[in-house]
Amino acid sequence: EPLTINLAVEKKGDSLTFDFAGSSKPCAGPMNSVLATTLSSVYLAMRHIFPEVPISAGAFEPLNVKRPEGTFLDAKYPRPVSGCAAEVSQRIAEAVFAAMVQALPEKVTAAPAGSSGNFALGGNDPTRGRDYVMYQISGGGYGGNAGHDGLSNGCSTIGISKSPPVEIMEQAFPVLYRHYALREGSGGAGKHRGGFGLAYEVEILRGEARASFVMDHGRFGPQGALGGRDGAPNSVTVFRGGEAHVPPHLSKEQDIALKAGDRVRVGTPGGGGYGDPRERDPKQIAEDVRLGYYTPKQVKEMFGVDPEV
Repeated sequence: EPLTINLAVEKKGDSLTFDFAGSSKPCAGPMNSVLATTLSSVYLAMRHIFPEVPISAGAFEPLNVKRPEGTFLDAKYPRPVSGCAAEVSQRIAEAVFAAMVQALPEKVTAAPAGSSGNFALGGNDPTRGRDYVMYQISGGGYGGNAGHDGLSNGCSTIGISKSPPVEIMEQAFPVLYRHYALREGSGGAGKHRGGFGLAYEVEILRGEARASFVMDHGRFGPQGALGGRDGAPNSVTVFRGGEAHVPPHLSKEQDIALKAGDRVRVGTPGGGGYGDPRERDPKQIAEDVRLGYYTPKQVKEMFGVDPEV
């Protein structure tokens, strides 16, 4: 079942109070958060909104976060929390953006991709006679905002890291990237559309390996804001022996056995759209179609117009 983050933000004087009461209870899987990460995620989100404020103790003093006891945002031992720093943190930041954009529409964006796209591949390379672990994190689309469209293939909300160049990965590991490009069509529709995620496909060239994924937004894409549509959700497909396998948790699974010729295909989320899609400049829509970002059919479904190409 999906986990819910309920957030109410109240302003009194010069302070903001963040109340997560009503959020889901702790879960059996690793998508719980410890209190320190929950607090840090709120602070990080506010840093995104107010980047001009110097970092100091005073910058955090006006931010009061009520302890979300009894929820998955304040998990206690022995609840698993391995997905907390990379994934749950970004869901919390996203909730802050969704609340604050209502009060500060000129400063806050629609939701970004909000996933680090954790993909681990470990195995043995018989040609080199050694074991290896390949770990890839991926970018995704940022949300649109009051001034412009979202950034495409941006880094995760919580960091500045992305994957090394494909050529380096292919030199270091027994893999071939059959495809690595923007994930066209993934940006959420809006007056200012969301940025596009990343689409890639990796083939195992030799030996045997096992793959694991910890990515979020597998079921629901990043939220649109102020009438904008959600971005595309994460997508993972594993091709083994000519058959396609989609993880039961969509973008989360571990210990998937692979051998030479098997492939992994990933599509990271696009950012949420900002504002009513019907208000988008027709010239911008036409340019998106010309560049192949959307098909004419997608434009009609997502923006409600026939593109002028």
